[in-house]
Amino acid sequence: MFTGIIEETGAVLKIQNWENSSSISIQGSIIFDDLKPGDSVSVNGVCLTAAKLSGNTFTADVMRETLNRSSIGDLKPGDHVNLERAMPANGRFGGHIVSGHIDGTGVITEIKTDGNAVLYTIKAADNIMKYIVEKGSVAIDGVSLTVASAAPESFSVSIIPHTLRNTTFSEKAVGDTVNLENDIIGKYVEKIMRFQDPEKPAGNITMEFLTKFGYAGG
Repeated sequence: MFTGIIEETGAVLKIQNWENSSSISIQGSIIFDDLKPGDSVSVNGVCLTAAKLSGNTFTADVMRETLNRSSIGDLKPGDHVNLERAMPANGRFGGHIVSGHIDGTGVITEIKTDGNAVLYTIKAADNIMKYIVEKGSVAIDGVSLTVASAAPESFSVSIIPHTLRNTTFSEKAVGDTVNLENDIIGKYVEKIMRFQDPEKPAGNITMEFLTKFGYAGG
């Protein structure tokens, strides 16, 4: 599990592609303090396993499902990526629950200055947008963020200067693709509700009740 609080940005050194998979080598510094082979690392929000370590470089295998769901396959040597080690049991929970399992991708449609912050608007598919709620949580390229506003086909987040300096957001441009992970709590609520017999709701909790009090699930 991750928190969405990025520890550092690393650089892609090498990518090897096969028919249905690939491997990626990434160089960093901070995360190598205690990184071991087999440890999980969030790379732009994607949970990868550090299969091999060499100095301050790790290599991870990427399976087809990950390539299909994320923008990892678009990376090239020299690109920067957001890095976070898995959260230790005694660590601070500074962001929100981030699994590193990407739900899909979105496209940046607008970037504009908003006081001392920068507002990014991202267009996403219905399967992503149904879990996006104003003031709720979302992970974008592994960064834990609060949804500033939500429309039917897009949403916006406000990036503070610290996040801008310490993540890859400062390098993003309109048209770029980003990895998106919805807040897992909303997905669990929807799953539980779908298992209920609509004629025999559990207690007083019904879809009408949840909708009335702000749940926006599909």
